[in-house]
Amino acid sequence: MKQNLSKFGLRRRSIVMLMSILTIALLSSCGSGESINYRDPESIFKAGIVALDDNDYLEAQKLFDIIRLQYGTTQYADDAQFYLAEMNYKKKDFVIASFNYSMVLRNYPSSEYAKRALYNSALCYNELSPPSDRDQEYTKKAIQAFSEFQAVFPTDSLSGEANKNIILLRNKLGEREFNTALIYRKLFSWKSALVYYETVIEEFTDTDFYEPAYLGKIEVLKEMRRYDDARTTIENYRKKFPKGKLSGEISSLETSLPIK
Repeated sequence: MKQNLSKFGLRRRSIVMLMSILTIALLSSCGSGESINYRDPESIFKAGIVALDDNDYLEAQKLFDIIRLQYGTTQYADDAQFYLAEMNYKKKDFVIASFNYSMVLRNYPSSEYAKRALYNSALCYNELSPPSDRDQEYTKKAIQAFSEFQAVFPTDSLSGEANKNIILLRNKLGEREFNTALIYRKLFSWKSALVYYETVIEEFTDTDFYEPAYLGKIEVLKEMRRYDDARTTIENYRKKFPKGKLSGEISSLETSLPIK
């Protein structure tokens, strides 16, 4: 009988302890929820920032969406839209982040976040820009976005950073055209190679591939036996690069051309 009572007492204590733990957990949960006044957009926004800082992205998105959808005319609407984009950027969801940054510009053009949203949108495309051997759609979008930022905020300190990024991105585009020319040369498709060299010469004068494109074009013209065009290109090269790094190779090519 005493053993049964003892077992009963242990079970009772276990149940009481379990109920206590559950009660504490429930109260903690309720307490955190009650700290947010869902009728006050400021309270919701601050809670969203806390969730974002804690990397609780689901909670942050829920709270920012509440502001955007239910309190879209309050002073916190643009804040919520911007920090929603910041959350996407933090998660490396760059496509969605760029869209949400653009929504700041579209819906709240006079917002204090407009400048940063425009620049960060360009940063998203910059992150999405792939290696030069792949499709360069996002590279072009990044250049366009950085250029737009420079046009709107020409004296801002970030305009200089935008220019540095544009140089790197354009260099990637020039590299793609130049390497495509090399591929066609390996295939002995001289006309196609010539087209890509000429594209670099005409459109990417600010890249590392401008001068090498002249050398490539002259070599292809020689292969095509277009010797007069090769000589004309050599003359143009010397005008553009009077102290060019490839002057020696260009001169060797010139002496290898048949005498007129």
